[in-house]
Amino acid sequence: MLQWLPENIASYGAQYDAVFANIYYIVGAWFLAAELFLFFCIFAFGRRKGRKAGYLPGHSWKAMSWVLIPAVVILGFDLAIDHQQVPMWRAIKEKQPPADQTVTVKGKQFVWDITHPGADGKLGTEDDKQTMNQLYVPVDKVIHLNLEAEDVIHSFFIPNLRFKQDVVPGRSIKGWFKAVKTGQYKISCAELCGVGHGNMGGWIHVLSEQDYQKWLRGEEITTSRLDKDSL
Repeated sequence: MLQWLPENIASYGAQYDAVFANIYYIVGAWFLAAELFLFFCIFAFGRRKGRKAGYLPGHSWKAMSWVLIPAVVILGFDLAIDHQQVPMWRAIKEKQPPADQTVTVKGKQFVWDITHPGADGKLGTEDDKQTMNQLYVPVDKVIHLNLEAEDVIHSFFIPNLRFKQDVVPGRSIKGWFKAVKTGQYKISCAELCGVGHGNMGGWIHVLSEQDYQKWLRGEEITTSRLDKDSL
């Protein structure tokens, strides 16, 4: 697997990374092969004194095979990738598991306004907890997100959770994840949204159930109890 990717803490992350790695290696191999062939042709068939370039319209099967054979091979790779990614797409986008908790995230230039349910576990009640750029979730729980935008298109991106979703004004877009490791992990905006785009970020705090209940009660949680390696 690709060791330079951010640490995966998502329940579906391994499946996601496998698809990404296959695309990376297949595209990388074809890129190198195409560039090597291009340089070979430059040096082997470059302009030489006394030799004119010929016009080859490509009407023969031999000439067309230079295009058709690579096209068929690439199509085969594309179909194999599609076959691998369809179950992942269905699991992440189409068949979302029942929520243990639902959080509303609203993007606006240049912050994330986040509404967590309070002790009653329901949004839209008096004990809701409001934060800015700080998302608090319990570990090993299915978290559903209601993603909204107040002004322009944003993109809610948590690399360690393999979660990335555009946030569009006038729509409430659903997403979900389940974090399997406690710690603090970076949130950013992955869609150019104005002059302050680069500063639009935050942190997701994945807490043990005990620490999460402490946070709900307003008690202080020290960072020493979190995974500092993720900072």
